[in-house]
Amino acid sequence: MEDPTLPILEARHLTKEFKRYKSRPGLAGAFRDLFTRQVTTFRAVDDVNLTLEPGEMVGYIGPNGAGKSTTIKMMTGILVPTSGDLRVNGFVPWRERERFVRTIGVVFGQRSQLWWDIAVRESYSLLQKIYRVPDDQYRRHFGELVDVLGLSELMDIPVRKLSLGQRMRCELAAALLHNPPLVFLDEPTIGLDVVVKLRIREFLHDVNRRYGTTILLTTHDLSDIEALCQRVVILDQGRILYDGGLDDLRRDWAGERVVRMQFAQPVPALAEPLTAAALDSDSQPLLGRLPVRWTKEDDLTWEAVLTDQHLTVSDFLALVASYHPVRDISVVETRLEEVIRRIYEGGEPHGA
Repeated sequence: MEDPTLPILEARHLTKEFKRYKSRPGLAGAFRDLFTRQVTTFRAVDDVNLTLEPGEMVGYIGPNGAGKSTTIKMMTGILVPTSGDLRVNGFVPWRERERFVRTIGVVFGQRSQLWWDIAVRESYSLLQKIYRVPDDQYRRHFGELVDVLGLSELMDIPVRKLSLGQRMRCELAAALLHNPPLVFLDEPTIGLDVVVKLRIREFLHDVNRRYGTTILLTTHDLSDIEALCQRVVILDQGRILYDGGLDDLRRDWAGERVVRMQFAQPVPALAEPLTAAALDSDSQPLLGRLPVRWTKEDDLTWEAVLTDQHLTVSDFLALVASYHPVRDISVVETRLEEVIRRIYEGGEPHGA
């Protein structure tokens, strides 16, 4: 492997094209197809540039057909790119596959790396030999995985008899058995109940914290992204639309923020735009200049819509509370799904 200070994954102008055969209509068309085929080229991944630093947990998201799985397959050495450069853990994945696969872990939510008809324990023994994990390291790390993921009662059960949640926990242990520096997770919580999801999220956080494991997470469940990742890469039609922090994504794309406040004393009248008839006269000039809209629920409860990203929630609350005692507050954030939808629809960042 290369210098650990270098990126653990670096893709430059990564592109993957597929050929599609187009059938001509009718019997005559079918006959002509026997001799000549019409071919079209489909670009599934289009000039992707991506860098992962050691220890990052990155969400890689996009709609069906965006190119996520194709990208993951190139990064894991399953597919060869049409063009571009890619290095993962110091390897070119498709050229040095045998050595390379021992440095990564992969979980595909709908495909198993365990042997279907043998006990879970036997699958792990086979994987130990495939990954060439020394016995002492295997016993120590395997014991930790079994304990944390609660697998002790599953060891002697054939994989085909496991429930989906049980199998996904076993799949995670299989992917991390050799303690790889980089793990690809493709829909690891698909079809799982809330309890199992929470358990898997806690486990991934622990692995990242203890071992510095880099995780690239592909999922349609945005709650997984919010719970695990600080950075998000959004892909659509094979191109990266956004690559940055989750907090920055919310700030730049969520638009207006809503603050719900319950005052300690009645505030009967707050006129647009935040000039308050019930406030002392010396407060009106300052508050009246704020970019805020008010909505009244009752004399104690109001909602404030902050229409300017430069006004922070904390500054706004401090200013209002200095004139009116506030009993309770809650910030209503824009759902991540709405933020992503805005990007897909070709919107602009707030304030752009």
